[in-house]
Amino acid sequence: MTQNGNNTPSYGTQDKLSASEPNDAIDLDDVLPKIGEFGLYQKLLLWLVCLPACLPCGFCAFNQLFMTDVPDHWCRVPELELLNLTQQQRKDLSIPRKDNMTFEKCLRYSVNWTSYISKIDEADANWTTEPCLDGYEYDTSEVISSVVIDFDLVCEYDVYPTLGLVALNVGGPVGVYTFGLLNDRIGRKKSFFICLSTLLLGSLMTAYAHEYWFWVVARIIVGLTIPAVYQIPFIISLELAGPNYRSFVTVMTCVFYTLGLILLSLVTYLLRDWRLLALATSVPFFFYYLYWFVLPESPRWLLMREKLEEANNVLQTIAKVNGKELPEEFTIKLQKQVIEQKEKGITEAKSVSVFALCRTPNMRLKTCLITLNWCASEMVYVGLSYYGPAIGDNQYMSFFLSSAVEIPSYLVCWVLMDRIGRRWPLCLSMVISGIFCIVTVLLPNDAQMETLILYLISKCFISASFLIIYPYAGELYPTELRGVGIGTSAYIGGLGLIIIPFINYLGSSNLVLPLVVMGAVSVVGGLTALRLPETLHTSLPQTAEEGEEFGKNWTYADCMNCGDQKQAVDADSYENLDQLELTPASLVDDELPDIPDIRRNSMRKLVRQSSIVETQRDIDGNMKMTYWF
Repeated sequence: MTQNGNNTPSYGTQDKLSASEPNDAIDLDDVLPKIGEFGLYQKLLLWLVCLPACLPCGFCAFNQLFMTDVPDHWCRVPELELLNLTQQQRKDLSIPRKDNMTFEKCLRYSVNWTSYISKIDEADANWTTEPCLDGYEYDTSEVISSVVIDFDLVCEYDVYPTLGLVALNVGGPVGVYTFGLLNDRIGRKKSFFICLSTLLLGSLMTAYAHEYWFWVVARIIVGLTIPAVYQIPFIISLELAGPNYRSFVTVMTCVFYTLGLILLSLVTYLLRDWRLLALATSVPFFFYYLYWFVLPESPRWLLMREKLEEANNVLQTIAKVNGKELPEEFTIKLQKQVIEQKEKGITEAKSVSVFALCRTPNMRLKTCLITLNWCASEMVYVGLSYYGPAIGDNQYMSFFLSSAVEIPSYLVCWVLMDRIGRRWPLCLSMVISGIFCIVTVLLPNDAQMETLILYLISKCFISASFLIIYPYAGELYPTELRGVGIGTSAYIGGLGLIIIPFINYLGSSNLVLPLVVMGAVSVVGGLTALRLPETLHTSLPQTAEEGEEFGKNWTYADCMNCGDQKQAVDADSYENLDQLELTPASLVDDELPDIPDIRRNSMRKLVRQSSIVETQRDIDGNMKMTYWF
């Protein structure tokens, strides 16, 4: 069977497949062109099911930023509340001023108000002060309700909202690993609904929490589902789409995730009560249980579990909706493939440990650099997302803008990766993001608009790096180590998120300090990316030995290469991950006639970039969920 340049089997050859090569087992990717790589079924699944499934993750990951709004506050004086005084009068009388300007937030005058109130007309700056012994008063003109107000999380307890974010991020690494295992063992569909149920349980517990520590436990439960709750349907859509469209699915998932954040900024603006906000950003997702009737199980997983009849039914449904027919010979060959893979798995399967990444010097160096870049990119992206509401005069508008700037970065980055490679876009996006963060330290304290502009530019560039790092890492790790490599890098990156809330906590004393810290992390990560070998237009390693040789002869002159020199692919030693992606633009037109006429001209651009995620499978050909984290 021959293949054209985009890894899609030639249609003329496929029609003769059963006659010419009756004994060759085929992959599901050989079936998809026959029943539709991105037909009506896949489009309906993507637009109506999988992309809307991105919303719960963004909603429940970032609604906490607005639950913990900190309003202006000062010490409560019960004796003065019994008098006919306004809130401002009580404040002027009982609260000392800092530098004769702003009021202290955690101190009050130590006066026996019961005995002397009738004799006191105004405060005396020479009075002694004391901590807030009777609680606090809050300015609820803008922040009507928050966790901070309900649980008095100010002054000596002002770090507690930060601990809530830490709790959310602690649950993440545990959850993605747990749901990854469930996804591989019980299937994508069941694990999605278990994940959704866990998310809704944690969200309801959040809304009805009446103790701070109960609220923290609820946030840990919510954190268990992030980002698994949207990765699972994303995996299903990837596995049902043809290789030529997986990059499109990936980019659209990122775009819809960002659209969810934009919608969240509107919801938080309209709902200022934190309990209502917790309910509004979770209860609507109970409708997602209706997906049980339309969300299919992954045929790849069904085949791996030898549930051939169910897999055949899914493929028949796809073919019927797409107006195609599933050839019977494909079903027979798929059945044969499953049997052969099972037999092969029993005799030849071998486990790969994390230590395999560090046994040889070059592979060890690349693993450290990939993990460093992954961790830096993820930490800075999430850190800037968390910090968005603190920048500017209007936290809702700031969060809206910080989310909106991600969309153009995704689209531009998608194009640039095919033209100048992965390494330089990754390096430049992280370095430029870091520089704009660091520059904020040069601005005066009252330059809020200028700080916001620099922040938005930084957020735009770091979003691009966050999109690049995954496929780049997948190409750098050799095939037999790719699963454990990506899993290790992503897991360490998730652990790095635990310290991000503490970095943002520094902003309570200096607004730009967290930006400077995150900027430095981003610059360091971006510069180290130059030491990695370029993968565009190069043959990629398949075995651990080839992984050690790939990039081993790196020199400083290689820093200037942008993947513009195409190298021949050695079929005996290297895996051709992205054949279409490796094809020069001048040759793409020659291959377009092989694309079925049903494909619109507007869709031709989507086949330019084929995703490497199709190679991240186990011995059964199954795309393992755990590889994605």
